[in-house]
Amino acid sequence: MANQRTRRIGDLVREGERSFSFEFFPPHDAAGEDQLWQSIRELEPFRPTFVSVTYGAGGSTRDSTVRITGRIAAETSLTPMAHLTCVGHTRGELEAILDAYAGAGIGNVMALRGDPAEGPRAEWTPTDGGLTYAEELVRLVRSRGEFSVGVAAFPEGHPSAASLDHDADVLVAKARAGAEFAVTQMFFRAADYFALVERVRDRGVDLPILPGIMPILNLASIRRQGELIGTDVPAEVVRRIGAHDGDAAAMRAEGIAIAAELCDELLAGGAPGLHFYTLNRSKATREIFAALNLPV
Repeated sequence: MANQRTRRIGDLVREGERSFSFEFFPPHDAAGEDQLWQSIRELEPFRPTFVSVTYGAGGSTRDSTVRITGRIAAETSLTPMAHLTCVGHTRGELEAILDAYAGAGIGNVMALRGDPAEGPRAEWTPTDGGLTYAEELVRLVRSRGEFSVGVAAFPEGHPSAASLDHDADVLVAKARAGAEFAVTQMFFRAADYFALVERVRDRGVDLPILPGIMPILNLASIRRQGELIGTDVPAEVVRRIGAHDGDAAAMRAEGIAIAAELCDELLAGGAPGLHFYTLNRSKATREIFAALNLPV
């Protein structure tokens, strides 16, 4: 099934209808690939605005990201967005990757500085002949074709940001470089998202910012990830999930309920949509949609 290759996510997000999108990552083996495509098939009927495919640390999944995103473009009705990071690539290599995306019918790119292979809190060292900032990558992507460009946003601030105001300045700079929309890192307090939006609006920029949703299905795992990326898991969330300790099904149900409540609050407050981190499985996302009574 051929995709509508001219659909620009930046335009779709600004059209006024709520955007719902899903994120996947390139699997490491054949079983993971089967799981990924099963999830894609199960989520396709939800008619998402777009789906995105991530890019491994240091460019480790570059070929898989290109291949999977291209296959989504060619074989499904979905609008795909491919991630691209500065890590481990020269400017020429980045240009070649963008050419490969264009050749595969991919017209939407998430431009990220990316994290060092050692993790998001490791010291950032630019690649010789490469780029240093996501803002530079945005400009490169925009100069290389008719791509619609998205960027990352951080409701609680990037771990390396000097302050929330500095973090907002960085996001605004990416918007002024040509980014058309942003997707946030996971977070668990709607107030943090709305404060980020307000900081950006106060700087005269109306960049649409899509909140990223990660349901808590394993509290220990989410807390570890949160520590790495600078996302706080609120005490009330820990209390609610911890109340079901020893009952895996009840803990999972509580995590889904918390995510659904967050989604409701975000949409009620004017968020332009929701972006779900699926971890290549569809069940939790489908359960949240059911709790929200969203149209399918």
